Amino acid sequence: MPGIDECLLEVMRLSGARGAAVVDWISGLALGTVGEAPGGDHETMAAEAAELARIAAEYQSFAPADGSDWSDDETPVDDLIITNRDSYHLLHFVRTTFDSSVFLYLWLGRAEGNLALARIRLREMARQLVLG
Repeated sequence: MPGIDECLLEVMRLSGARGAAVVDWISGLALGTVGEAPGGDHETMAAEAAELARIAAEYQSFAPADGSDWSDDETPVDDLIITNRDSYHLLHFVRTTFDSSVFLYLWLGRAEGNLALARIRLREMARQLVLG
């Protein structure tokens, strides 16, 4: 089972990957980063992406219709996808044994990347990621 560094290196093997990170959405801190960051600063990216993740994770409007929350075996939100003219920003929530406040972040070029494959690979890496 890979740790943070191994996970991020694996994510960067995706075609079109520009940068990746593991971020704690409660604190807004990057636990690990690789590649480029949008705007050139990984810490700023982590803080801004954490704000989006926090909104999706905490607001009932984005919870499943069955009302499940973070106490269930699965995360109530799987991922967020932000699309702009030249890239995708993917945030995939990671289920952990402690507080599940972590997500994988991927910055993916639209022309070179495959969004469907990236979502599948992020999900796989999130299941394998070992934190601690």
